[in-house]
Amino acid sequence: MKRNKTYGRHFAVVIALAALLVLAACGRNSAGTIVEDKVNVVTTFYPIYEFSSAIGGEDANVINLLPTGVEPHDWTPRGQDIVNTSKAQLFFYNGAGLEGWVPDFLKGLNADSKVKAVEVSKGVDLIMTTEDDGHNHGAVSEEQDHEHEGEEHSDESVDAKHTDPHTWVSPKSALIMAKNIRDSLIEADPDHKAGYEERYQVLADKLVQLDAEFTEKLSPLPNKEIVVSHQAFGYLTRDYGLQQHSIMGLSPDAEPRAQDMLNLAKLVKEEGIRYIFFEELVSDRLAKTLADEAGVDTLVLNPVEGLTEQQVKDGEDYFSLMRNNLQNLLLALQ
Repeated sequence: MKRNKTYGRHFAVVIALAALLVLAACGRNSAGTIVEDKVNVVTTFYPIYEFSSAIGGEDANVINLLPTGVEPHDWTPRGQDIVNTSKAQLFFYNGAGLEGWVPDFLKGLNADSKVKAVEVSKGVDLIMTTEDDGHNHGAVSEEQDHEHEGEEHSDESVDAKHTDPHTWVSPKSALIMAKNIRDSLIEADPDHKAGYEERYQVLADKLVQLDAEFTEKLSPLPNKEIVVSHQAFGYLTRDYGLQQHSIMGLSPDAEPRAQDMLNLAKLVKEEGIRYIFFEELVSDRLAKTLADEAGVDTLVLNPVEGLTEQQVKDGEDYFSLMRNNLQNLLLALQ
């Protein structure tokens, strides 16, 4: 018991430091202006921006709200973001509970705005979880809850009111999101339908190829369990036969208990897990703490929520980061 208390105190200090590092990273350096002779699209964060830019091509002006190097879960927009979105034709957001600020943001748009808001994750088979990260991420909306009024619920179903919002991390779900983006662009700008369809097909072919690579390379591996810092890989693990155990919840700044860390360390040792995965846009301190406790190493598993400044300079994109993920999964699960 003494060891547990000491570990708990150490763990609390680690959490505080990690939170400060996350806040320090949240600079505001996003940019983008409305272009009068194109369909203007505002996106909430990187994967939607990349897919929209790929499909929109020269026919669309795509503005991303989230600055480079910032983790999207607790980001909130600025006044200029409201101005740009009010003048745009399309506003693409992930939905599934990721951007909790969207309803109030849309209410704050100019009264004469004709922008159409599109939840690009619509149609994805969403993962429900009993995970409650304390930030209301992924919470079922009041409207959705009313749809089930009068139904009997077990205690488990009442608890399971959180949606895993990390849809884009699986190429299978990303393909559905790309289709929604294509359809919305065509509806807003039918004169350029042929271009949108052609560029969508190029993107779709790349996503199908990526899906095939994950399926072919992960399916024969003997080990299937991974330990991650942030519960962001539910769609990836579901679609490719893996199982994730997370230090934190759906939000990367959720606070795990010291006992949870001890239990994870025990699991790592019992299952022979060799790596703890961390991500680049948040502090790796907790992952390293767990790795030290369990006597294993760390590796990057990127939820592709955004790019670092260095990744931008290196020309990285969704596909290169996902293939890096695949290589690290292969290393960890051999």
